[in-house]
Amino acid sequence: METNTVGKEEGTDRAFRDAMVDKLRDWGSARTGPVEAAMRAVPRHAFVPSATLEQAYGPGSVVTHRDENKRAISSASAPGVVAAMLEQLDVQPGLRVLEIGAGTGYNAALVAELAGSEGQVTTVDIGADIVAGARRGLAAAGYDRVRVVHGDGEAGHPEGAPYERIIVTAGAWDVSPAWREQLAPGGRLVVPLRMRGVTRSVALELDGTVWRSVSIVECGFMPMRGPSAVEETNLELGADSGVWLRVDDGQPIDADALGTALTSAPVLAWSGVVVPWTPMTHLDFWLAGAAPICRVLVSDRAREAGLVDPIYSWGSMGCYIDGSFAYLVRRPAPGDAGQEMVELGACAYGPDGEWLAGEVADRVRAWGAARVRDELEGLRIEVHPEGSADNPAAMITADKRHSRVFVTTTGG
Repeated sequence: METNTVGKEEGTDRAFRDAMVDKLRDWGSARTGPVEAAMRAVPRHAFVPSATLEQAYGPGSVVTHRDENKRAISSASAPGVVAAMLEQLDVQPGLRVLEIGAGTGYNAALVAELAGSEGQVTTVDIGADIVAGARRGLAAAGYDRVRVVHGDGEAGHPEGAPYERIIVTAGAWDVSPAWREQLAPGGRLVVPLRMRGVTRSVALELDGTVWRSVSIVECGFMPMRGPSAVEETNLELGADSGVWLRVDDGQPIDADALGTALTSAPVLAWSGVVVPWTPMTHLDFWLAGAAPICRVLVSDRAREAGLVDPIYSWGSMGCYIDGSFAYLVRRPAPGDAGQEMVELGACAYGPDGEWLAGEVADRVRAWGAARVRDELEGLRIEVHPEGSADNPAAMITADKRHSRVFVTTTGG
């Protein structure tokens, strides 16, 4: 296996880098020339020196820091997510850019490439070790002109304001007032916003006092840390079951009742919705409009013990109420030659499992209607000031500390 060595600029690492970017271009993650060129120019392996070249230029994220409980708290994000968010950010030469969440420094180097020698890039992180690592990576790759600041990203960095672009590279529960104050008129904020357990990278622009989305990308991020953070809850159901529920937004959850639910017989409800086996566009948002949403995470031992397989290898999106929970499942369905088709359904555990499985299956049927799917392609997210009036057309309303988030569709 190739050893990760920063000095191989024209050697094997260049081949790995070009192969990575070629895939990003084919996938549609890197759509424009400037983003493609930046990702070809910046040596990603310089920012993850403990990784092999295969890992550094592979499709997944690379964890770089863990807390005292061995939980990942910082990483180099998956290249596809990095490229998609850079496309959302739309950095032009000469712009001033603030990044919240320094990570490895790789993203800041890419932004510096896009902003050019006349631009200014500042990145902020709450972790002293993370800041030190980002500085080392940026210096090793030749981007020491990027300013790396140790501080709480929710406060931004007022000394360098105003910024034409602000990008947040950690899951944010709310849109900080400081980001609004430090954004220049006509500027853009890109933030992985967490809403009722669902995260989307949202490019937002201000319209008076309201942030309105101009693009939305599916993504997943580790949550922001600091005094203002809202911790996600990761609850293992029972002792050593290998099944966890992950909930967000401070939603209440009864650990004992849900642990007991897992000991009940599973209930299956099939929706009759047959779709190509591809990512399910915004189906998690549609579920979040029905009941508290969660992620059901499963281990191999849970499957081996007889848990009904969730829709993905890692687990599934799902819902829970009191002492019952449900999640999405799939089974093969007939389709045209060369096109893998699946039928979507729900599996539930607990005393209200039959009802909850049926409820989730009904939501899948509604999502499967052509009209609804067309509307969800036109999903919109608006961030209004705290205390704003209700929006009756909102599919989801998420009340935050400083704001109210409304998720609507083109039909709303």
